[in-house]
Amino acid sequence: MALTEPTTSSRRGIDFEALKARRGADIPGQIFYGVILAGVAVAFFMVGAVVWDVIDKSWVIVSDRFWNFLTSASSSDPAKAGVVQGIRGSLLIAGIVFLSFPIGISAAIYLEEYAEDNWASRLIQVTVRNLAGVPSIVYGLLGLAVFVQSLRGITGGSSVLAGGITIAVLVLPIVVITSAEAVRAVPASLREGAYGLGATKWEVIRTQIVPAAMPGILTGTVLAIGRALGEAAPLLVIGAVGWYTTGNNDFLDQLQGAFTALPMNITYFARDVAEIWSPHAAASSLVLLLLVFFVNLVAIVARARISKKLGR
Repeated sequence: MALTEPTTSSRRGIDFEALKARRGADIPGQIFYGVILAGVAVAFFMVGAVVWDVIDKSWVIVSDRFWNFLTSASSSDPAKAGVVQGIRGSLLIAGIVFLSFPIGISAAIYLEEYAEDNWASRLIQVTVRNLAGVPSIVYGLLGLAVFVQSLRGITGGSSVLAGGITIAVLVLPIVVITSAEAVRAVPASLREGAYGLGATKWEVIRTQIVPAAMPGILTGTVLAIGRALGEAAPLLVIGAVGWYTTGNNDFLDQLQGAFTALPMNITYFARDVAEIWSPHAAASSLVLLLLVFFVNLVAIVARARISKKLGR
């Protein structure tokens, strides 16, 4: 009788056929899998419905004068009205919001790598998580009291500078939380290996922890920028307008002058009683979606390159 060499699975005592049969009979697991698929399908359907509705309602402008709509200033004439002022205001706000990222990332590194595990650090972490859930209108009231009224001499009152700082404060807890989670997810073996080679704490953080956590940090950055670009409530409270923008003088005058942003354009177009402005609101929403998509695309490409460089 010919002897056959035992397979790897039999040598290890693993019966894969039995495991497959058992998995096939796992009714609760299959139900759970179906529920997950249904949830994904519903989510994609809802997103697709929103995008389709925006494109459908804005098609009159997209097919006729989309480039002119992007490059034209606000106007009371629907045939000439555009959102270039809103785009410029949103980009200025996004630029100011970017300044909060080094602060948030530094705070996350301190909480995870330097702070002792005591009641003070735990209180700070709980406070940061609670601040991430505060309604945006509350941050608008904070911006009105501090950056518009108390610091009027610096911000110029209801200006893009006040709006940008308010939005930066709003997204700062999100940056801290996502960055801290990314730092916490770095394997301990990286730290131990670097310490074993004689690296200092700063060298470990700079050469091992931050590069390894960067993909997760970029994910948090995308979430923060997406929320910053779409927030309208704080800008309404601060006093942003829907038809004007920063001045055309030097850059400082633009930062301290009256301003608008894409969410404000959408708000004013949508609440106008005239039906003729409905396509303008939809087209403004489409521009905002494209802007957020572009920011996401840049972050995804950067994250993929960093992950490839790290060999992940």
